[in-house]
Amino acid sequence: MSTNEPGAGAGAPASPGNWTTVPNGTSTPAGVLDPAILARMANQVFSALPEFSAMPAETFPAGTQVPAGPATPPPQIPNVLTLQPDVSATAEPRLAAPATSQNRNTAPGAAAPSSATMPAIPGSRSVANASPGPGFSFLEEARPLLVESVSRPGIPTGSAQAPGEYVPAEADFQTLPFDLDDPSLLPALATDLQPSTPTIPSAFGAVDSSAFPTFSFLEEARPLLFYPPKIPGPVPSFPTEAELATPGNPQPPKLPTVESFGDVAAPQVPGAVVRPAIAPTMAAPFGFLDQVRPISRVDAVPLREPIGLELDVPAELNLSSYPFDVQAVRRDFPILGERVNGRPLVWLDSAATTQKPQSVIDRLSYFYEHENSNVHRAAHELAARATDAYESARDKVRRFLNAAAVREIVFVRGATEGINLVAQSWGRRNIQKDDEIVITWLEHHANIVPWQMLCAEKGARLRVAPVDDSGQVLLDEYEKLLNPKTRLVALPQVSNALGTVTPFKEMIEPAHRHGARVLLDGAQAVSHMRVDVQALNCDFFVLSGHKMFAPTGIGVVYGKSEVLDNTPPWQGGGSMIQDVTFEKTIYQPPPQRFEAGTGNIADAVGLGAAVDYLDRIGMVNVARHEHELLVYATNALERIPGFHMIGTAREKAGVLSFILDGFRPEEIGDFLNRNGIAVRAGHHCAQPILRRFGLESTVRASLGVYNTCEDIDALVAALWSLKQGRNPGLQ
Repeated sequence: MSTNEPGAGAGAPASPGNWTTVPNGTSTPAGVLDPAILARMANQVFSALPEFSAMPAETFPAGTQVPAGPATPPPQIPNVLTLQPDVSATAEPRLAAPATSQNRNTAPGAAAPSSATMPAIPGSRSVANASPGPGFSFLEEARPLLVESVSRPGIPTGSAQAPGEYVPAEADFQTLPFDLDDPSLLPALATDLQPSTPTIPSAFGAVDSSAFPTFSFLEEARPLLFYPPKIPGPVPSFPTEAELATPGNPQPPKLPTVESFGDVAAPQVPGAVVRPAIAPTMAAPFGFLDQVRPISRVDAVPLREPIGLELDVPAELNLSSYPFDVQAVRRDFPILGERVNGRPLVWLDSAATTQKPQSVIDRLSYFYEHENSNVHRAAHELAARATDAYESARDKVRRFLNAAAVREIVFVRGATEGINLVAQSWGRRNIQKDDEIVITWLEHHANIVPWQMLCAEKGARLRVAPVDDSGQVLLDEYEKLLNPKTRLVALPQVSNALGTVTPFKEMIEPAHRHGARVLLDGAQAVSHMRVDVQALNCDFFVLSGHKMFAPTGIGVVYGKSEVLDNTPPWQGGGSMIQDVTFEKTIYQPPPQRFEAGTGNIADAVGLGAAVDYLDRIGMVNVARHEHELLVYATNALERIPGFHMIGTAREKAGVLSFILDGFRPEEIGDFLNRNGIAVRAGHHCAQPILRRFGLESTVRASLGVYNTCEDIDALVAALWSLKQGRNPGLQ
C-alpha cells in the first residue's frame, strides 16, 4: 500500500467507506495545512467564544482524516474577513500552512471536506513544529518603542490566496504573540481582529508600528537627524603653506588640515551604528577650530543625567553623535518662514540677537500656562513647580559651562548687567587708588564703560592692549602691560565687531601669574563654540541668553566659588537675605546673594530650554558648520570689486564686518533690507576698534547655526547687484 493512502501511517484507523482519500504519487508542498488540523483549530476557536460556549468542541487526533459527510457550517466570527468554505472536491484550502509531520505527504489539490475548510487564523502557534518566536521579528527589534498596549493579531486585508500560490510560513502564521491554546485570550480576539488605525506618530500611544518607518520616533521627536549634510556652491581653493612662504616669512602659519578634524568622537547612543567622523570638504584660511578651539573628545557633549527634562525630549540621546542637517535645524525656527518686502527672510544678524527655536517658545508658553509663580517663598504647588524649573535651568547652565557647582551660576539680565555686577561688587572692594585694569581694543562698550566708571571713582588706571592690522591682540604688547599693580584683566572671547577669536588662554595664564583676576566676556562665544570655564580657569565669565537662542532679558555671571564667597552684594532687597533687623542684615550665600528681588523666572526657564537645544545639536556640530559657512562666505564676498573685509584674523567666529567702495554702510543695510536680508549697519557698540581702522561704521553680517550657503549666495548676489546699479528687490 502506498504511504499516501489512508491508514498507511502507524496507528491510523481503517478508512471508512465515505472518507476522502488523497491521490497517490503526489507530495504536499511546504505551506499547505492538513484539513484535519484546520478543523481542530477552528473548533478550538468556536468553543472558546462566549456565544458558542454551549457548542461541543469536536476534535480529531493528529494525523486522522475528517469525514466528508454533512456538517453544520461554522458560524461567522464578528469582524473577521469572511472566507467561504469551498465544497469543491478539487479545491485547495484558502490559506496555506507550514509543512508539518502530519501533512508533509499530502498532495495539493486534494479534496477538502466542507467541515474542514475554515482557515486557521494567521499567526496561530498551535501548528506542530512551528518555528519559535514572533513573525516579522524585525518589527520588534527595529521599532522597540512602537508596541501595542494590547497585542492584536495581524489579519490579512488582501484577497484570498489564489490556487497554486503558497504563503511562507513566517509571513502569515507567526504574528500572534500568544497561543490559541489559551482560551482566555480568545473572547477579546473576536472583537479586536480588525487592524488598528495608526495614530499620529508624535502621539506616543498605542500605534500600528507597521504604518511608520523604522525608528520613526526619531524623525518626529528628534527632527535633527538627517544624513548627510550638503553644502551647495563651488568649493573654494586656498593657497598651500609653501605658497604662503615669502623671503621675509620662511615659515608661514600652519593651515588647518583634514586630520585636524579627525579626532571627533562624541558619545554614541547605546546600540547605534558608529559612523566615521565626517571630514570637512575644504581647507580653511581661519584656524580657530584647530588652534584655539581644537575639536577633540574633550569637546564632545558628554552623556548627562536627566535634569528638568522638557516635554518630548529624550535626554538619553545626544544628537551631537549624529550628522548635522541645517535644513532640519531651520525647521525648528518658525520666524525663518517670514517674508520681508516680498522676499524670504535671510537672517544675518545673529551677533545682535539670535532667533528662537520652537522648543524655547513652547517652554515659555508652558511655564505661563502651568507653572507661573514666584520662587522659593511659598508652600503651594505652583511655587514648587516654578522653583523646580528655575533651579533646573541654573543647573543646565552649570553643565553647559562645566562649572564646578550651581552656586557659581548667578542669573542677571544679560552680559552688560553681569559686568556691572562684577565692577560694583568685587571691583569696589578690591580696586584701590593707582591699581590698574587691563582691557583690549576689541571690547564692546559694555566691557569698557563700567571699568571707566570704577577707575574714576577709585582713582585707578585703565590700560588697553593693542591689536594688529588683522584685528588680533598683540600678545607681546599685552604682557608688557601686566605688572604687580594689575588687579583685573577683562577681555572678550570673541569680538562682536570683527569676529576675532582672541588668544584668551594665552592671556589668562600671565594675568594670573601677576596676581590679577580675569573676567571673560563670552557673549559672542557661547553660541559658536564649546565653553569650559574650568579649563579656561577664568575667575568670571558673563553671557547673554538672547545671543544663544534664549529669550531677551536673561544672562549669567559665572564666578569661582572662592571669589564669590568674598564678594559683597551689589543690590539689596528680598531673596538675597537670611535675616534682617534694624541693626544688621545677614546675606544669603551665592548665588542668591546677587539676585535681589524677583528675578526673570520665565526667561531663565527659557534659557534652560535653549541650553537643551544646543546640547541636542552638539556644539562641535555648530562650530564646524559655522566655520565652513565663514570660509564659504569669505571666499565669495572677496570677489566683489570694492569689497573690504574689516577684521581678517586667522581665528574668527561667524562675523563678517565689511565696507563697499562708493556706498555708506547705512545705504548698504537699507538696500539689503529691501531684498529681505537682515544685517547690522553702524558701530556695533564697539567704536574704539572701528576707529582703530579709521572707520565710524561698517556693515556686519553675522552667522548662526540656522544659516545656509543659500543665505550667503543671496547676500553676495544683492551686493553684486548694488555694485552694478541694479536693484532686484524693488519694482
